[in-house]
Amino acid sequence: MSSTLPNFTLGIEEEFQIIDPHTRELRSHMHKIVEGGKIILKEQVKVEMHQSVVEVGTNICKNIQEADAEVRHLRRTIAELADKQNLVIGAAGTHPFSRWQDQLITEHPRYEAIVNELQEAARSNLIFGLHVHVGLENRKIGLHIMNAVRYLLPHIFALSTNSPFWEGRDTGFNSFRVKVFERFPRTGLPEAFTSVGDYDAYIDLLVKTGCIDNGKKIWWDLRLHPFFETIEFRMCDIPMRAEETIALAALMQALVAKTYKLLKSNLAFRSYSRALINENRWRASRYGVAGKLIDFGKEKEVDTKELIVELLEFVDDVVDELGSRKELDYIHTIMKNGTGADRQRRVFSESQDLKHVVDYIVKETNSGL
Repeated sequence: MSSTLPNFTLGIEEEFQIIDPHTRELRSHMHKIVEGGKIILKEQVKVEMHQSVVEVGTNICKNIQEADAEVRHLRRTIAELADKQNLVIGAAGTHPFSRWQDQLITEHPRYEAIVNELQEAARSNLIFGLHVHVGLENRKIGLHIMNAVRYLLPHIFALSTNSPFWEGRDTGFNSFRVKVFERFPRTGLPEAFTSVGDYDAYIDLLVKTGCIDNGKKIWWDLRLHPFFETIEFRMCDIPMRAEETIALAALMQALVAKTYKLLKSNLAFRSYSRALINENRWRASRYGVAGKLIDFGKEKEVDTKELIVELLEFVDDVVDELGSRKELDYIHTIMKNGTGADRQRRVFSESQDLKHVVDYIVKETNSGL
């Protein structure tokens, strides 16, 4: 079959917790893991603002299978480097009980500037996310896709929810990570923009007026990347298992491809306001896949899982062309077994011990590597 779709390349970034296996607390790794990682992984590993966080990113992957191999390789390598320091890695949007007040900030001019500007909002931003880049042929197409897919961000985000605990308490949220991050400016859902010119003018005005030094300080759930030809999905908690990360990336890639296909056929879906989509974003962070989202077309509440099945049906006609059916199928496993947040709570309800929850996170993070 001749392909009608361009090659929607992938880049995946994951932020991991560095954990002491004895106390189960977060540990400031003092760059040792990153320095070791630089030798093996070069620019694929980097420090984050808090020293107990390490971020890794894949190279540009031409398909989901390449991305899968890279994600596993990076997880395995970081786990091995941590092991050499008698530490382990964990993948969850927040640590179940470590306090941000006890974590060291990385000495770096960029982070010092952020802390100086954002103060407690920055110091308390001890969270761990998943970012997925999907390559595009140009920014004009990218902006149309960004406007269109905003509506479905809560559906994908709900599948990633993996941060129910914060500083030793059950927050009642499936993703408390987004609540922590909302203290930052320029977060949450993006507005719809009429054109790339309109989008660039917005960024230029913020730079000119000293709000930001460049477009990377726009931390929306979805953004046209300021330097690469990609659309970047930024709303997800880091999932525990590599399979979950890959399934979510496959879904994002399929959604971009499907939207592209519609645009090329002069079809578009109805645009909804940020205020309405935010209602679903809030529900996704509170309930994950166990709640209801609003179907604004039908103007009624619908089970989130039902809407996710509809989303899978919506993208189905591009999945085989992308070659991602097997990876995407894992979405059904997430809905059946629960998201990371559901599973963390299950472990806690059985053990009544958050240290057991940390052990479970570590085990799942390293599963299948």
